[in-house]
Amino acid sequence: MSVREILILPDPLLRKVAEPVEQFDDELKKTVADMFETMYDAPGVGLAGPQIGYMKRVAVIDLADEENPDSGKIVMVNPEIVGMSDEVAVSEEGCLSIPEFYYDVERPAEVTVKFYTETGEEVTRHATGRLAVCMQHEIDHLDGVLYIDYLSRLKRDRVLKRFQKKARLAG
Repeated sequence: MSVREILILPDPLLRKVAEPVEQFDDELKKTVADMFETMYDAPGVGLAGPQIGYMKRVAVIDLADEENPDSGKIVMVNPEIVGMSDEVAVSEEGCLSIPEFYYDVERPAEVTVKFYTETGEEVTRHATGRLAVCMQHEIDHLDGVLYIDYLSRLKRDRVLKRFQKKARLAG
C-alpha cells in the first residue's frame, strides 16, 4: 500500500468521466488499498479514482464514527444511483481536490446506489444523511463533476480563480 498524490483543481483529469472497471483483479485491489491509505493520510472520508489519476469508476468511503457505526469502509466499483428521494437536504461539503473550501450544497436527502465491491460482489445500498451526501459526491467525481458545480456562479468562479492562480504561480 502507498499514499498517492491527490490531484488538485484545476487538474483536467478531475473533469474527465472515468471508465467502467472490467477486471476485478489484484491491480484493482491494490489500487483500492492505496485509495484508503491516501484518504486516511489526507485526511478525508471519501476518495474517487480520478482524484489520484486512476480513471476507473472506483470510489472509497469511510464514515465510521459514533453517529454512523454501520457505515465503515465502503468500496464502490461502477456505482450507479438507482433511486433518490424528492426531499432535498443541505449540508456542508469539502473536497480533498479543492482544499480549504467548504460550502453548503443541496442534494437529494436519500439515495439508493447499486455498485460492486472490489471482489465483484453486487451490492444495492440505501443511504441517508452524511452517507447519502458522500456517495453522491464520490459518484459525481466519477462523472467529472465537482461539488462546486452546485454553487452559484459567483462562488464557483471565486474558487476556480483562486486555484488557477495557485497553479500559475506553482508552474
